[in-house]
Amino acid sequence: MKILVTGAAGFIGSNFVYFMLEKHPDYQIVGLDLLTYAGNLKTLKTAMEHPNFTFTKGDIADRDYIFHLFETEKFDIVVNFAAESHVDRSILDPGVFLRTNIIGTQILMDACREYGIERYHQVSTDEVYGDLPLDRPDLFFTEETPLHTSSPYSAAKASADLLVLAYHRTFGLPVSITRCSNNYGPYHFPEKLIPLIISRALADESLPVYGTGENVRDWLYVKDHCEAIDLVIHKGKVGEVYNVGGHNERTNLEVVKAVLHELGKPESLITYVGDRKGHDMRYAIDPTKISNELGWEPTIKFDDGIKMTVQWYLDNREWWEDIINGDYQNYYQTMYSNRS
Repeated sequence: MKILVTGAAGFIGSNFVYFMLEKHPDYQIVGLDLLTYAGNLKTLKTAMEHPNFTFTKGDIADRDYIFHLFETEKFDIVVNFAAESHVDRSILDPGVFLRTNIIGTQILMDACREYGIERYHQVSTDEVYGDLPLDRPDLFFTEETPLHTSSPYSAAKASADLLVLAYHRTFGLPVSITRCSNNYGPYHFPEKLIPLIISRALADESLPVYGTGENVRDWLYVKDHCEAIDLVIHKGKVGEVYNVGGHNERTNLEVVKAVLHELGKPESLITYVGDRKGHDMRYAIDPTKISNELGWEPTIKFDDGIKMTVQWYLDNREWWEDIINGDYQNYYQTMYSNRS
């Protein structure tokens, strides 16, 4: 079995590579990544030493490159993690999100049709559903929840999802989709909430929290997510969407305080900044379908997962300190300097 993993040098993609190499040591894994700002080849350093892993640098939106790759490698399964994924960046520059997240998805599926793959799997997000009110904790996103996007990022991901389902219905392409809640764990890029708080707290710097910090997210430890995708690509029904949630709802403020507690840092580092445009209030996924059909359940509770995550960042300081360079600092200043 040969699997193409796009976005392999990113956060979830790299974790999936390591998961699959351990779970299926006889599989051949080809990692593809354009190595833009969030793709870090050092993340795959250990994978590079595995005899069944190879890496190729390329753009999923480059049709000639993708078709040549498929012609050469003869993949059985494609798992598409490749995406521009940061909401704030999508507000600053929507165009690149449309190119990668929509056109890139189309080109991958065209190649899948041409070369007859067994399964194309799209990794999506709960953000395509929009948000839920804070005063209705009984409401959850199901696979039947209408798509109602709030940002250029989530709109691009929803568009890709609809395109994937259209390729299944129109062309009979064997597809599946997972929509997950917020992931956390090793190799998370430092601009995202948990690693941002860890890195800044260790430096005793202020910790920016949007609005009042009441926005709620459902947190999923990344290894649980990888397990779910593995189940779906092997046992999930073609043409189906599966929600993958962690049963770990926390406000942003609770998450920040949990990190500070693990690091032994004071809550006085917290600084409240102006809220993000179109900021969704609450995400909460109902994973009943994947549980009933495939037997998947999240195994890592948030309190345990945050301990493991903080420890990983303490043990791997060189990895994230190398990322926090001038370009990242310029981004940080752009996003937060005028929000006081």
